[in-house]
Amino acid sequence: MATFLYKVGKLSFRRRRLIALFWVLLLGLTGFAAAQSNSSPSDSFAIPGTEAQTAYDLIEERFPGSSADGAIARVVLRVPSGEKVTSGDNKKVVADLVADLKSSSDQVASVTDPFKNNGVSKDGTTAYTQVSYKVQSGDMTEETRSALEETVQERRDDGMTVEIGGDALKTTPEAGSAEIIGIGVSAIVLIITFASLVSAGLPLFTAIVGVGIGISGIHALTSVLELSSTTSSLASMIGLAVGIDYALFIVSRHRSELQEGHTPEESAGRAVGTAGSAVVFAGLTVVIALVGLTVVNIPVLTKMGLAAAATVVIAVLIALTLIPALLGFAGHRVLSRKARKALAEGNTVTVDAEGKPNAGKRWAMLVLRWKSAALVLGIAVLAVFAIPVGSMELSLGDDGTKPVSTTQRRAYDMLDSSFGPGANGPLMVVVDATEEGDPKNYVKVVRSEIEKIEGVAKVSPARFNDEGTTSVFNVSPEFKPSSSETESLVEAIRTTTDDTVQVTGQTAMNIDVSQKLNDALVPYLALVVSLAFILLMLVFRSILVPLKAALGFLLSVVAALGAVVAVFQWGWFSGLFGVEQPAPIMSIVPIFLIGVVFGLAMDYEVFLVTRMREAYVHGEAPRRAVIVGFEHGVRVVTAAAVIMVSVFAGFMGSTDTMIKMMGFGLAIAVVFDAFIVRMTIVPAVLGLLGKAAWWLPRWLDRILPDVDVEGSGLEKSLAGPTASPGAVPSAGPSPEDDRSTVTSGQS
Repeated sequence: MATFLYKVGKLSFRRRRLIALFWVLLLGLTGFAAAQSNSSPSDSFAIPGTEAQTAYDLIEERFPGSSADGAIARVVLRVPSGEKVTSGDNKKVVADLVADLKSSSDQVASVTDPFKNNGVSKDGTTAYTQVSYKVQSGDMTEETRSALEETVQERRDDGMTVEIGGDALKTTPEAGSAEIIGIGVSAIVLIITFASLVSAGLPLFTAIVGVGIGISGIHALTSVLELSSTTSSLASMIGLAVGIDYALFIVSRHRSELQEGHTPEESAGRAVGTAGSAVVFAGLTVVIALVGLTVVNIPVLTKMGLAAAATVVIAVLIALTLIPALLGFAGHRVLSRKARKALAEGNTVTVDAEGKPNAGKRWAMLVLRWKSAALVLGIAVLAVFAIPVGSMELSLGDDGTKPVSTTQRRAYDMLDSSFGPGANGPLMVVVDATEEGDPKNYVKVVRSEIEKIEGVAKVSPARFNDEGTTSVFNVSPEFKPSSSETESLVEAIRTTTDDTVQVTGQTAMNIDVSQKLNDALVPYLALVVSLAFILLMLVFRSILVPLKAALGFLLSVVAALGAVVAVFQWGWFSGLFGVEQPAPIMSIVPIFLIGVVFGLAMDYEVFLVTRMREAYVHGEAPRRAVIVGFEHGVRVVTAAAVIMVSVFAGFMGSTDTMIKMMGFGLAIAVVFDAFIVRMTIVPAVLGLLGKAAWWLPRWLDRILPDVDVEGSGLEKSLAGPTASPGAVPSAGPSPEDDRSTVTSGQS
């Protein structure tokens, strides 16, 4: 692989104008396609195989045109203090509101009458009407939304307090200025790391190009693939972070090759051949983790994973082709003035001459000296952060988790205070009485049974289809939609009744999704870890090193999930992190977080440990190999981790709860994995294992293909008499003679 990528790097360097033109044209074409696409994101949440989805499908079949899964707007109206909704003038205002909502758009399916559907509070101060639309939120036209808002605003102008809940007013989440701050911090870190504006700018520029292509493609395909509104945000978050990091490692390797006296073209080829190999395998682990989300069989999650994986693939391809092309334009300007001056005077410099070459070495020696204590302390710290995981509650979220500044949240609070917490999450019960002799009497018995269940606040009258064989009615719980008590109530209804009775609605859907995600967690972990274990065996030619990498990932992800629960569910330091309302964790977050964190954790494992293995293969003692890996790799890996944390933390400014949780979770996970697991626990474990860490049975060694991630074969071919065309002799000693030379992509 290293030899092939070496040729790719040199070809991209020589054909830099063509390569640059290709990526610019691709960015322009995808941008044009996105601009021509007028489709809105789809936030439908079909969950095949769940009772809630089966019930939805039955309603669509038995109640044609009802649009059971269409958008909903709950318009909540409260009269001024001292007045009643039922008074003459106010009652007319409500009646006019209902009439105007019915005629506001052709997309309106039905509007409930508060006075006929128990939509007036007991104290008479508040009323609500539910507007059901024929289409889902993403398919609503701007004219329909504008008509809804204008109708409501007219009642506000009359002195009423009117708010709109539900999903009819869903908008694309905003990331906020914090995302820009994250990119700014990344730029500062790159400038400090490289001491060169050109070197610092290349990773940022190529990452932005890659994310631009990926996000434009997502927007262009939104309608065709029915992508959700959070898909592009997640793809942007992941693509930006890995795009910067992958480019960072190749640029860093290129600089070290230049400093050893190679020509810019040769340096670019060697950089892509060595660091590029690590980039390919690191990218593969991320892609495996994201594509593996398909095993969960939740369409929206599958699409998110595939979209993010596509963005990662683009980041890898850009790092392997566009980076060496741009390095061709930059020449020696990627080096600092000090390094350029040294080369001009005929002096070559060591890899880390511009930085602090002993920082990583000192840290590795400290950990190896106290390896048992470092291992225990590292595990203990992560274990403490993991404690909150035991009380994690899952939900898809509702209007109660939105900022108090939104109309959806204010409508939620008004319904809660005037009608009880269950009003925001009524359960929809579907009864299939086709096989019953007296369907109406059968439904009456079912309603009576449900009314007796503890936790049921009220049961609405049943509505039958035209054939009179199927009925639908609502059950209002006494508890909030996202509470564990409501989950128990849904389970009680399902166990009390027979198979002819099914529970659906948004609340039931949330419960079913959470259960399905829990059931899929172990198979997903098994699949991803197994594939990545095989991949890492190819990279490290070892059994214990990949095993250690997987166990370290589990520590990182559990600790990160614990931190997410503490902040977003328990409310610890909520003000510091911009969490307005503690609430259960979004159901999709844990499994998506696991997938992404696994890929990123393997990034650092590959970038850091390949250098250790290369030193060991070249004859260094196991302890010395660990020190060499840290001496040459820790500075750039640290910079990469800080950049990732900055990018992910920037997304905490998003108005979307899921994006905010993912941003925080990924940021804290990178902190745990890079600084506690990879830089503390890993060297401690390798120090304790010694030579056993690199053991591989001979029969397995013969079976596994040699992918040459470290570039040993490439270095031998370049150093020998049959060196590749265009290769120039190194001004310093060969890699076989000088074991301090970096050949694994770290600088």
